[in-house]
Amino acid sequence: MSSLPTRTLMVAAPCDAGMPSREHVRVDEGTVSSELPPGAVRLRALYLSADPYMRSQLRSNSPRKIAPGEALRGFLVARVEASTLETWAVGDVLGASLPLSTLQVVTGAALARTATWRLTGLVEDARLSLGVGALGMPGATAVGGLFDVLRPQAGETLLITAASGAVGLLVGQLARAHGVRVIGTAGGAAKCALLKEKFGFHEAIDYKAAAAVGAGELEARIRATAGPKGLDMVFENVGTTTFESAFRCLGMGGRIAVCGGIAAYNEATEPLVHISPLQMIYTAQRIEGFVCGPWLTLQRGNFLETMRAAIADGSVVVEETFYEGIDAWIDAFRSLFDGSHVGKVVVRV
Repeated sequence: MSSLPTRTLMVAAPCDAGMPSREHVRVDEGTVSSELPPGAVRLRALYLSADPYMRSQLRSNSPRKIAPGEALRGFLVARVEASTLETWAVGDVLGASLPLSTLQVVTGAALARTATWRLTGLVEDARLSLGVGALGMPGATAVGGLFDVLRPQAGETLLITAASGAVGLLVGQLARAHGVRVIGTAGGAAKCALLKEKFGFHEAIDYKAAAAVGAGELEARIRATAGPKGLDMVFENVGTTTFESAFRCLGMGGRIAVCGGIAAYNEATEPLVHISPLQMIYTAQRIEGFVCGPWLTLQRGNFLETMRAAIADGSVVVEETFYEGIDAWIDAFRSLFDGSHVGKVVVRV
């Protein structure tokens, strides 16, 4: 029986604080059998994703930790190279949450236990990277968080923190097309200019410039930009003092969708966030956390159709930052935290 080479991203050592590096993630060489068992597919990876939530897999104290010597799991786009499953034909393309390997055999039972979505015929081959972006987890997160959690109304004001990232850019453009006034926070004048000039945000706030002025400045800038009635909605990706500042600027009936807290992901312990729940009583405000699962698996809505239509009619412009080869994955992952990327970070296999 012959075998085929594969390469897999493995956890080399835990990283409980600070920026992960090559000492924490390695690429292992291996093989898979060329013979498929019944009820399985062989998947050739085309694109791998690097996403902030994966940081918890490298923590020794996290419920989602992955032990050293085991494969990192994440989102990928893959083509079916061989199949003994009726549901998947050779040549089909799918998005899935799986071990990050260049080639792997996956049983039908394993596929049923994880998030998978069909990309065959949805987008041309040259744009299959969208399967880990606008047509993948970030797209499902944006659609679910905006339309089902925040439930925007035309004329309302939305603040998006970390607005130049994979999810933030999509949320902002979808909201703008829905008649919402959109404000984004980003790090640096260049990113703020990009939010307004390329992606149609109405306003952008440079959180780095605010931090250089001192405590309270970010809140002051948010309050001034939101206007007298305050924020109607916040799509929250950052946490810590950014969350606190946005919360204090929330107006009557304001809602916050908590998607992430990237400011704390590399900290040894999660910093406390200081807010007053009493603010929420007579203002009828709401804070709701969520994950993308119900939308990604199409149990709720059809984010694929929503995003495909928005891209087709030009209301959403997609931005991707590419890295080449599985060996570059750790560099791609680090870029999520050092501010050197815009939009979706994608590793081309």
